[in-house]
Amino acid sequence: MKPKAKVKIAVDVLMTLGMLFLMGYQFWGDVAHEWAGAGMFVLFILHHALNGGWYKSLFRGKYSPARIFQLVIDLLVFLDMLGLMVSGVILSNHVFDFLPIQGGMSFARTLHMLASFWGFLLMVMHLGLHWNVFLGMARKAPAFQKPSRRRTIVLNVLGGAVALYGIFAFFRRDLPTYLFLQTHFVFFDFSEPIPLFYLDYLAIMGLFIFLAHTAAKLLRKGFHQQKKKR
Repeated sequence: MKPKAKVKIAVDVLMTLGMLFLMGYQFWGDVAHEWAGAGMFVLFILHHALNGGWYKSLFRGKYSPARIFQLVIDLLVFLDMLGLMVSGVILSNHVFDFLPIQGGMSFARTLHMLASFWGFLLMVMHLGLHWNVFLGMARKAPAFQKPSRRRTIVLNVLGGAVALYGIFAFFRRDLPTYLFLQTHFVFFDFSEPIPLFYLDYLAIMGLFIFLAHTAAKLLRKGFHQQKKKR
């Protein structure tokens, strides 16, 4: 793998982990949250600088269902990140406090909440669309060089268990309530153990990685089957 490709993967992973960290606002407080958000802004710019060729390829080639799906997710991530950045700057009490911004707090809070939860899921789905890259890297590891039916079964069972728990955690954390603005306030449990919180969100990550990866695979399979029939 080329060095630039490794950097791209590292940036994507750091952005996803950064988003995961930011979801636990109640544990780290305003200052850490704002600086982590500023770091996400830098990673976002770096991500687009590294993927400049993506813009050039938008008008090249044919658009299969899988490519359309990926494009929609990418555009939604882009718009969501812009919403997070704008609302974050408006709400800032530390990092961007020097900016003479007045008003718009109510709108910024609503936008920030909405963009935070959608952004988390969309970034995870973006990662899921590129999951084959991570699978390819894993297969090159010495432990995975030799085929093993037992290992495959164990990994599939573990993956299924994570996805099932992810469904439970998705509803236990009231994500649909925040995603569809059924409330304008986020409930924070400051007494909750940190590992339990992140365990739930890691499971939700696993669920949406699985959903995005599977959806892209099915779209590619259906497209190839249609081509064969023609």
